Amino acid sequence: MHVLAYDPAAAEGIPMADGSGFFAELQRRHVWRVAVAYAIVAWLLLQIASIVLPTFDAPAWAMKVLVLLFVILFPVALILAWAFEMTPEGVRRTEPADSAHARATHVTRNVGRKLDGVIIAVLVLAVILLLGNQFVWHAGEATTHAAPSMKAAMKAPASGAVPEPAVDIPAKSVAVLPFANEGGKADQQFFSDGLSEDLINALSQFAGLKVISRNSAFQFRDSHDSSKAIGEQLGVAHLLEGSVQRLGDKVRITATLVNAMDGSVLWSHRYDKPYTDLFALQDAITQAVAGALQAKLLTAPGAVLQSDRPPGGSLEAYLAYRHGIASFDLDTEVGIRQAITEFGKAAHVDPRYAAAYAQLSMAWVGLSTQFLTDAHAVAQAHAKARAASATALTLDPDSAVAHQARMMLLLNLDMNWRGAEVEARRTLQLVPNDPGAKSSLGNALATLGQNRRAVELARQALLADPRNTNWYQWLSIYLDALGQPDAGREAILTAIALQPGASASHDQLAFTEVLRGDAAAALTAARQEPPGPWHDIALAMALQIGSDHKVADAALKNLIAKYADGAPYQIAELYALRRDPDATFQWLDRAWSDHDPGLSMLLHDPFVLRFQHDPRFAAFCRKIGLPTATDAVAMK
Repeated sequence: MHVLAYDPAAAEGIPMADGSGFFAELQRRHVWRVAVAYAIVAWLLLQIASIVLPTFDAPAWAMKVLVLLFVILFPVALILAWAFEMTPEGVRRTEPADSAHARATHVTRNVGRKLDGVIIAVLVLAVILLLGNQFVWHAGEATTHAAPSMKAAMKAPASGAVPEPAVDIPAKSVAVLPFANEGGKADQQFFSDGLSEDLINALSQFAGLKVISRNSAFQFRDSHDSSKAIGEQLGVAHLLEGSVQRLGDKVRITATLVNAMDGSVLWSHRYDKPYTDLFALQDAITQAVAGALQAKLLTAPGAVLQSDRPPGGSLEAYLAYRHGIASFDLDTEVGIRQAITEFGKAAHVDPRYAAAYAQLSMAWVGLSTQFLTDAHAVAQAHAKARAASATALTLDPDSAVAHQARMMLLLNLDMNWRGAEVEARRTLQLVPNDPGAKSSLGNALATLGQNRRAVELARQALLADPRNTNWYQWLSIYLDALGQPDAGREAILTAIALQPGASASHDQLAFTEVLRGDAAAALTAARQEPPGPWHDIALAMALQIGSDHKVADAALKNLIAKYADGAPYQIAELYALRRDPDATFQWLDRAWSDHDPGLSMLLHDPFVLRFQHDPRFAAFCRKIGLPTATDAVAMK
C-alpha cells in the first residue's frame, strides 16, 4: 500500500538523528494530539457499541471486528496526521518546518487549539457516558433483573405470595412452558407435555444455559400472567412457548421463543411433519433455540449427552415410556402401577431401552416403600426393582437415569448410604446442569452428615427449579440441622406459600418452631398439617414442649399405638426431644431392624444428636454404616 510506504522524514528532509528535533516536529504536526484524540474517540465509540449492538442482536464477533478495526486504523491516523494538516484553506500537505508557511505559527496554534477543543469535548462526552452507564443503565438493569438475597427469597409474606428469584437473571436463560394441547383430547396431553419435557432435557445439556426444570415451568400451564411476570418468577430472560396438534399421521408443532421482559418474539416456526419425524422435529426445535441463545453443548469432564429415546427409534416404545412418566408423576398407587405397566411395555417393544428399565426400577421402589405392606409382595417388588436396575446399567453404563435408579435402590432398600453417594456423584458428573442430580447428591451428603454442602447444592438446585416445594422442605431441614432455625423457617414458609396443602410441610414447620422454642407456633403449625401420620407426628412433637405434661405423654402413647411399625424412627426422635436416651436408642435399634428409611435423618437431626457423645451413638452409626461425625448442631 502506497501510504504505508510513505516516509515522512525523507519527504520533509527532517534529520532523524536529531531526537529532540523529531519530537518537536511531532508536536508541530499535532501527531500527539491526534493520537490522544483517536484513543478517546475509539474508546467512546466502543462503549456506545457495547450498548447498541446487543439491542440489535448483533453476533458476538461484531465487537471483536470493531476493536480490530480501530487498532488497524490507529497507525494510519498517525501517518495522516504527520503528512497533512488542517488550514483555513482546507486539508493540505504539511509544509517543512523551515518553510515560510510553517513559520506562520498562528496557523499551527489555531489548529492545535481546535484539536484541544475536540479532545476536551470528547472527554466530556466520555465522562457523561461513563456516569450514565454506571448510575442510569446499571441502576435500571438492577431494578429490572436483580432479585433479593436467598434469605429474602425464602421469606414468604403474609399474603402467601411466592418470592422473587434469588439472583440476577442471566441473559442465557430459558423456561420451556408446557406446550398447549391443541387437539383438545385429554389422552393426548401426555404427548404435548412429553415434547416440552424433552426440550427441557435437551436444552439442559448446553453449557452456560440456565434452563428451568419441568416442575417449576409446568406450574404456568394456561397462565394469564404476562411474559415479564413469568420470567421474573422463574428467573429467566426467555420463554419457549408452543402448541402441539396431532392430525392423523401428521403432527403440527408451533414453537416461539420470546424475550420475557417485553414479550417480543426472537424466533418462531411452525412445523408440519409426518408423525414418524417426531424425533427430528424435537432436534430441530432444540437446535434453533440453542442457536438463538448462542448456547453450545456441554464440554464438562465426564458429561455425556443424555436421551430418553429408545435406541431402536420406536415411536411405540417412546409413547409407552411417556405414558409411564405421566402416570408416575401422579404419585398414587394406581398411577405407579400404571407406570409399571407402561415402562414394561416400552422395554418389551425395545429390549435395549435403558431409560425404560431405569424408570421401571424406580417405580417398583416407589410402590414398595409407599404402598405395599404384605411382606411377600414387598420382597417381589424389591427383586423386580433390582433386576430392572441391573439391566439398565448393563445396557447403558453412562445413563444418568440408570444411576439415579441405582441410587434410589441403595438408599431406600439397602440403606447403603455410601453407595448411594457414589451413584449420586456419578449422576451429577453425567448431567452437571441437572438440578435433580444436585438435589439428590445434597440429600446423600446430608445423610452422611455433610449438611453445609447439602445447603449449597439445594440452593443451586432451586435456581433452576425455583418453585420446587420438596426442595425447599429439604433446605429447611438442612438449615435446621446447622442450628439456623430462623432461616429454616423462612425456607419452609416458602414451600407452604408455593403449595399450601403439601404433605409434611406443616410438620416441618412445627419441627422448626420446636427448635425455635415457640410452643404455640409449633402447635398451630401441627394442627394445619393435613390428617394422617405426619399430622399426628407433628402434633405429638409440638405438645412435648408445652406446659401440659399429661397431654404430651398421652400424645406419645397414642403415636406408639398407631405407628410403632411404620414410624419407629419418629418415635425415637420424640424420646430424644424428651431427653430420654435409653428409650431413644431402643427405638433406633427397632428402626434399623424394620429398615425404617427415617434413619437417613440421623446425622441431621438436632434432637437425636443430643446424644452424639453417648458411646451408644457412635456404636449405632458404625452398625448401620454411617460416619460418627457430622457438622449438624445438637439441640440444647
